[in-house]
Amino acid sequence: MTILHIDLAYLADTLEEFLKIPSPTSYTDNVVQRCGQELDRLGIPFEVTRRGAIRAVLRGKARRPARAIAAHLDTLGAQVKAIKDNGRLAVVPIGYWSARFAEGARCTIFTERGSYRGTILPLMASGHTFGDDVDGQPTGWAHVEVRVDARCADSEEASKLGIEIGDVIAIDPQPEFLDNGFICSRHLDDKAGVAVMFAALKALIPVRNQLPVDVYFLFTIEEEVGVGASNILTEDVASLIAVDNGTTAPGQNSSEFGVTLAMADQNGPFDYHLTRKLARLCRDDDIFYQKDVFRHYRSDVASAVEAGHDVRTALICFGVDASHGWERIHIHALRSLAELVTSYLLSPIAFWRDAEEVGTLDDFTHQPTQKAEQKLSSDVRMDEIEDEAVEK
Repeated sequence: MTILHIDLAYLADTLEEFLKIPSPTSYTDNVVQRCGQELDRLGIPFEVTRRGAIRAVLRGKARRPARAIAAHLDTLGAQVKAIKDNGRLAVVPIGYWSARFAEGARCTIFTERGSYRGTILPLMASGHTFGDDVDGQPTGWAHVEVRVDARCADSEEASKLGIEIGDVIAIDPQPEFLDNGFICSRHLDDKAGVAVMFAALKALIPVRNQLPVDVYFLFTIEEEVGVGASNILTEDVASLIAVDNGTTAPGQNSSEFGVTLAMADQNGPFDYHLTRKLARLCRDDDIFYQKDVFRHYRSDVASAVEAGHDVRTALICFGVDASHGWERIHIHALRSLAELVTSYLLSPIAFWRDAEEVGTLDDFTHQPTQKAEQKLSSDVRMDEIEDEAVEK
């Protein structure tokens, strides 16, 4: 099929705008409001759960087996663990990230009275005082503290400011969009996935009458703490694809360019048929891609399956360098992902039996078992051989 045009200016602008909205897990109301406003502007109907997860829908020719695409609005952050005698704040992380990347971060402390700016510093932050000991101090959340940018020299003054244990701390993203397409920022996980979803939505609107089944666009709010898409699916949904980051680190096959198609994460392999269909779509539509396996990673789809949803699952990624730290991506990957999302949602349904939650073996799927034919050409990839075996 012909790839839909992806508005890259809209994608980048959406990413930049959402990065500006602080949204550590549990402090997501404002980003949910902005997400809903954009869906309204695009004319996309949606509903919001009690806590703020959003389920938007584009109606297709059939209700079932519906497809769902998910990205999460929440980010990493921190919370006040204690107010110290020196007026500094001891902190604990929201989500899993290293205190190594917290040192030096500018941040905002949200109290019930209002917000204060601050900086996360190691306990020994003054080189003129501690000398070489600054370099020898341990790394960890017990070894950093927040310096509040207000008169806050002791715990009493901190209390007068209204700072309390449990207050949420948002970390500044500090985004930078380079002319060569690279984007550097914190919280690209998963604000970039959200931007991809909106870019795909915008491209699909003019051709929405071609969608074979209903499509749900899910914006979750607790993925960084493992809740994710556990409570947002409807019984109509038969397949769920998460849009999230892939790790471009030593030992991984992810890339900052094109689509990274995850074959497995720490919860195990993704759906055999769905992942291979996505790979075929990339090849058919000339979308650059690579496959990868993640061992210390989970996404929205893991929480959905753990919650008991019987859905086919897949994870498609934009490659991130230094994930959960000083992150970097490239606009090429975001465009490729948006193209793949639109191609998949417009593609024919592979298994109409998925419209029902249970059935018989009469129309159940098969996987290849016969020996694959040898190819004369040495540049044929193994996944092409697998695809031909499936077709036979």
